[in-house]
Amino acid sequence: MNSTPVGEARDRYPPADYPGCPVTVDVALSNGQVLRRPRWGLGDVFIMLGATVLIALVASGLLEGAGASLGVTVIIGGLLGWASLAGWPLLITRLRGNGPRIDLGLRLTWHELGWGVVTGVLVLTLAAVLTLISTAIFGEFDSAAGEAARGIMAEGNQLTLVGFALMLMIGAPIAEELAFRGLLFAGLRKRGVRPALTVVISAVAFALFHFEPVRLGVLIVIGLVLGVARARSGSLGVSIVAHAVNNAPGAIFVILGLPG
Repeated sequence: MNSTPVGEARDRYPPADYPGCPVTVDVALSNGQVLRRPRWGLGDVFIMLGATVLIALVASGLLEGAGASLGVTVIIGGLLGWASLAGWPLLITRLRGNGPRIDLGLRLTWHELGWGVVTGVLVLTLAAVLTLISTAIFGEFDSAAGEAARGIMAEGNQLTLVGFALMLMIGAPIAEELAFRGLLFAGLRKRGVRPALTVVISAVAFALFHFEPVRLGVLIVIGLVLGVARARSGSLGVSIVAHAVNNAPGAIFVILGLPG
């Protein structure tokens, strides 16, 4: 028989209340809810990231080949890529765990909203300072989002410009936090990785995923602050709000025709 012995299964899959689990696990248990052992893990992170890159590349290639505008290509290609980046954590935690709210800490209380805003302002300030330092060292440079915004502006379609801005301010924070401070962060902690190392690994992965070598240092620092916020609060909502606050000025500049 190929069935897994109960003892072996328990060793392989830690209980939902593993050290460093989201605060939502403790809340659920205190309410008398019976939780399953989460059977998702780091392998799902690789599936998620690989599928995201593949889908985005294929979709963008097909759209460009069909003669779609830059705005349409960026928005549709991005949304399809996010279908994996955000969709896989939502799906796999529901199928093999207790759902994203409990397993990933996907909730937002008023207290967490406040801390998210404060953290976001801190991230924004640090990013601005580091960008000034990077500019002094490497000269003027634009982010990938800034370059895309300039291209979309040149097309003169305000609707796609607004759509792109909403992706920056709402879509990116949700999708990227579900992936890096959600599935990856929880997967590492579930495997017993220390909190500090988990924050570092998730920050580096987050930075590398942007494929922006010049901004790598800035992105790592952003990821570190967001990771600490996730670790300290036990809630993914805090890092999502902080990420959105950090992206908000850039999104507003895009709508106003002033990409930064």
